[in-house]
Amino acid sequence: MPRRATQVCTIGLWHLGVVTSACLAKLGYRVIGVDADRERIERLMRGEPPLFEPGLAELIQQHLADGRLTFTSNLEEAVRRAETVIIAFDTPVDANDEIDVSPVRETIRAIAPWLQPRAMVLMESQMPVGTCQRLSHILQQAQPTQPPRLAYVPENLRLGNALARFLNPTMLIIGAQDESAKEAVDAFFSDVPSPRIFMDLATAEMTKHALNAFFATCVSFANELGQLCDAVGADGLKVADALRADERIGRHALVVPGAPFGGGTLARDLRVLQHVGRAHESATPLLDAIFEVNERQKRLVLTRLTHRFGTLSGLKVGLLGLTYKAGTSTLRRSPALELIGHLVAAGAQVSAYDPKADMSELRSAMTFRLCHSAYEAAEGMDALVISTEWPEFRELDFRALRNTLRTPLILDTKNFLDPAMVMKAGCQYIGIGRGTVPRPAAGPKGPALRAALPSAAAAGRGTGAEEQRS
Repeated sequence: MPRRATQVCTIGLWHLGVVTSACLAKLGYRVIGVDADRERIERLMRGEPPLFEPGLAELIQQHLADGRLTFTSNLEEAVRRAETVIIAFDTPVDANDEIDVSPVRETIRAIAPWLQPRAMVLMESQMPVGTCQRLSHILQQAQPTQPPRLAYVPENLRLGNALARFLNPTMLIIGAQDESAKEAVDAFFSDVPSPRIFMDLATAEMTKHALNAFFATCVSFANELGQLCDAVGADGLKVADALRADERIGRHALVVPGAPFGGGTLARDLRVLQHVGRAHESATPLLDAIFEVNERQKRLVLTRLTHRFGTLSGLKVGLLGLTYKAGTSTLRRSPALELIGHLVAAGAQVSAYDPKADMSELRSAMTFRLCHSAYEAAEGMDALVISTEWPEFRELDFRALRNTLRTPLILDTKNFLDPAMVMKAGCQYIGIGRGTVPRPAAGPKGPALRAALPSAAAAGRGTGAEEQRS
């Protein structure tokens, strides 16, 4: 696409910024990526991205070679040359899922005097509602004679599928305060074939919060339903199939029970909405409950293992998968690492294997044994936990694993193995919400359960609202 000579500066070069830079180069822009980390810049100039993303290294190398893409640590020079500046920090989140916007704010303060008179600033970083308006004021103060041209285009990347999501998203949300800015952003993404939804800055910020909060709600709903399915011996995956077949829900709905949400992204937006609620004296009981369900789901493996073995102390557990999802190398906010921490604290010994994990991201001493294969991680273990859905784990020889494990127990937190295949190999299979958890022979307490349910006659005296909704 040789038609463009527009110079773009992308600030912040981890997952979001590097994907943005490479994809814009593919669209024909000349892109300078900026980051203060000089070692990262050197690696990127060799075509090495800071984390694994399918196809990303090849795309970087292609556009380094054709001259459309370069990287630097010289922020001022890159900004002065750019007609469009993109803020693409992966916004820092602390252990409590609280956002730190100071890197974004300080960057805007730094670049404001260097911007070209008609330069557009595009915000991609995930930030609390109201932030863009405050950043716009900073730009206005630095250049009082120029109306600030700032827009918010919230990122919608998915680790493992980021290139396709950038180049062909399901929608493009464009937040801007005036028609001129909206038209400029629309034109900038003219080769991105997706529906546009235009709105003001605060509405765009709130939309991003709402999307992630809704996804988190779906995950927690599915996981709570999954626990009920396990309690009564129902298959939550079949339930999910039926839910997705309903046109009011949709075939891509996040209704399959399994692991808790992790990575920090969904929790970050839940926290923002909780803060908004407190600031405006509006209760958020649903959002509070989502966190409660997710925390319980994080401990579900511990519960299952304790139920099976009586104690975690002295237990040997193999773990397959450390990244929070397949298709990436990052360990940031990985539920698998959190699970390991709980297991070790309870006295268990853990061996783990992951085909792509970037172990340099570990911020503390390793408390587990890192193995070079799934079979090594399983050797002599009392249980084997599948914590990331890497495709290669489906191809394992489960008969060999049965002979390697001390106790042939497979706990599949991602529900992506074939239970029949695992059990045919002589292993016990326990999924999440699949009705595969051994239950007491007596079953649920019949009288208590019946007492909790309304009689048919009582149900018939309802208002009919349930039928109207269904």
